Amino acid sequence: MSEKTLADAPAPDAAQPGRGPRVLLGGRIPLARLRDLALVPAIVIIAIVGQIVNPVFLQPDNLINVLQTMSEMALLVLAQTMILIVKKMDLSLESTMGLAPGVAAWLVVPAGAGHGLGLLPGAWAVPVTLTVGVLVGLLNSLLIIRFGLNGFIVTLGMLIVLRGVLTGISGGQTFFQLPPSMLYLGTAEWLGMPASIWICLALFAVAVVVLGWTSFGRSLYAIGGNADAARAAGIRTERVLGIVIVTGSLLAALAGLLLSGRLASVASAQGNGYIFTVFAAAVIGGISLNGGKGTVFGAFTGVLLLFMIQNVLTLAGVPAQWIGALNGLIILVALTISRITGGKVQD
Repeated sequence: MSEKTLADAPAPDAAQPGRGPRVLLGGRIPLARLRDLALVPAIVIIAIVGQIVNPVFLQPDNLINVLQTMSEMALLVLAQTMILIVKKMDLSLESTMGLAPGVAAWLVVPAGAGHGLGLLPGAWAVPVTLTVGVLVGLLNSLLIIRFGLNGFIVTLGMLIVLRGVLTGISGGQTFFQLPPSMLYLGTAEWLGMPASIWICLALFAVAVVVLGWTSFGRSLYAIGGNADAARAAGIRTERVLGIVIVTGSLLAALAGLLLSGRLASVASAQGNGYIFTVFAAAVIGGISLNGGKGTVFGAFTGVLLLFMIQNVLTLAGVPAQWIGALNGLIILVALTISRITGGKVQD
């Protein structure tokens, strides 16, 4: 690589402290970075509209319900955000969300009534769920990084494989009679709020710190901006990419555990179709599909906005058959507004 090429590469700028994540915490905020806060006014407006539509909207019980139902999806958005920042994508997250708790339920749920095998005690459910998530991530990273295969095709194929495996082990039925260990995180309350909300907020807070204030986080932006320049600068790109992909799958498995605990079951179709909402929330929140740009805070506001809108539509009595179409229209409008107010969605 010539010196001119390295000089023209954008990675060093992307890797500098404060580019992206730190602008939320003080200092001069460039106009292009205001898009990280672009959804905050929209969230306020939706809250006002929701209260006008139905006074129940701003009641604590309803707000907690919105946060709890979005917590599982938010973890998928967090996973996809990190992967998109390094200029990769993972379509298999939604299937991992179903297969990981599905395998655990298959092994620990009693045979017969619960449709499981009953081979392991219930205490093994959580470790098995998380282990399956890690294994899926390792397989994805092996195919993408070591074999150099296209990430989109690999994870698309993995999505189909994992979905088929879950359908196969469940026989197309739903696992129920889950052990207490699988129910706990989805049903427990800590300090008056569901545990899943605390877990979601804590993980997003950790991600904000890691991506904004550590060398590892800066390396993600550097790789997403220009992988070759990041490698030339001494960043171990393959190792970082592997960690990000595996962490994403682990978060998807945890999301599946939270959802299974809340519903007290694991359906054979758990997670199907979630990936569309995940990408929508991430992109609306300012995450570039071209890598190297966006913040965790922006991604969080994206998923929060989508779930608030869905809740308002439900409270307004909009038929469920139309909510999907309206959500799609709202996503297009939000992207347009985001483009106008904060710069390009993708550069």
